[in-house]
Amino acid sequence: MTTVKTDLQTSSLVHRPGRWIDGWNPEDADQWEGEGRAIARRNLAVSVFAEFFGFMMLGVWSVVVPNLGAAGFAYTTDQLYWLIALPGLTGAAMRVLYTFMVPVFGGRNWTVISALLLLIPSLGLVWAVSDPTTSFGVMLLVASLAGLGGGNFASSMVNISFFYPQREKGKALGINAAGGNLGTGIVQLVVPLIITSGAGIALERAGLIFVPAAILSALAAFVLMNNLSNAKSDLRSYALAVKNHHTWVISFLYIGTFGSFLGFSLTFPTLMKAMHPDVPIAVAFLGAATGALTRPFGGALADRFGGTRVTMGSYMAMGVGVVGLVLTLDEAGFGLFLGLFLLLFGAAGIGNGSVYRMIPIAFLIGADDDAAKARAHRAAAGCIGIAGAVGALGSFFVPRTFAELGITGGLWAFAGVYAVMLVVAWGVYARPGTETAAARV
Repeated sequence: MTTVKTDLQTSSLVHRPGRWIDGWNPEDADQWEGEGRAIARRNLAVSVFAEFFGFMMLGVWSVVVPNLGAAGFAYTTDQLYWLIALPGLTGAAMRVLYTFMVPVFGGRNWTVISALLLLIPSLGLVWAVSDPTTSFGVMLLVASLAGLGGGNFASSMVNISFFYPQREKGKALGINAAGGNLGTGIVQLVVPLIITSGAGIALERAGLIFVPAAILSALAAFVLMNNLSNAKSDLRSYALAVKNHHTWVISFLYIGTFGSFLGFSLTFPTLMKAMHPDVPIAVAFLGAATGALTRPFGGALADRFGGTRVTMGSYMAMGVGVVGLVLTLDEAGFGLFLGLFLLLFGAAGIGNGSVYRMIPIAFLIGADDDAAKARAHRAAAGCIGIAGAVGALGSFFVPRTFAELGITGGLWAFAGVYAVMLVVAWGVYARPGTETAAARV
């Protein structure tokens, strides 16, 4: 097979047609400094760009749903919450599937494919909202397709993990996650302005904007990204993770942080319209944007104070947020309403970063030799994938909780959940005298 090699390449790095790279080893200092860092940064930049649109797709129905009534659709409140919740449920399922796609197709190739797959939910949205007589069952099916955007996060994180050395992996994955998470907020800023420009409500534009976005991100990946031949799926890491109790405790805790971020991001526009109908829906973007931008700080704070302590602080802050909302919901003006929600979003974002920081430390406890440490690292990698999928279930549970219990009842329920998670985090990882507390998990 023909290989192409330039004078700038190290002897161990070989480029092949199709933008494949052989011999990739970011732990090799000479390779990393000579060419690897620039390649990794280029792939990270395009990954964030493509993942950003994936999160926008996941969140687009959060903006469409509050405007369905104005567009002539007559759905019940419960049906509207189903349309918000289902993309999150299918998105969680797609995360599991997409995790294994990068080793099968290559990171660059799968980014192209996954970007183009967004054309399915976008064109489906255009078709479904163009006719107010569209049945609820059909609308529910089309909304579920938006979950394809949620899968992009998992494959993107897996792909970027192969490009960076261990010492820089946390920062790179944090940038990748935060950049993608911003899409959930930006879609709530941009789409309301687009669908209301001119006379009436033009909901089909909410889907049309993704057509050039999907094509552009696929083209960027095709031209600028790379496939790594040594990016292999490690199924054993998932098997090891499934058997380790830390996986399930951390996944539970992640529902409270990442699940809250996604769930409240998707629900916030509808809640805001119900409580403050005179406020433009586009303002809702501040919630998701706050959660996305605070995520990197969670990891940094966890490095200094310990992941469990920061996570517990996040639960307490989120508890203050939801209880404050309950106590002021009927009398407070929009400023206080927004401020309490931003506290909730910001704390969830910080918790997202701190929970992920807990994983490598928790799994290394009791690993006394090199073989045990290697198994621990593999199990931790599997836990990251599992926790991400489980945590994303919050995007389904949050809107369905509001549908079943109402706004006030839902907020009280979340206050109780955060209290339980706070106790679990303390009991498993921060209780004095335990190995986990000594290790500052």
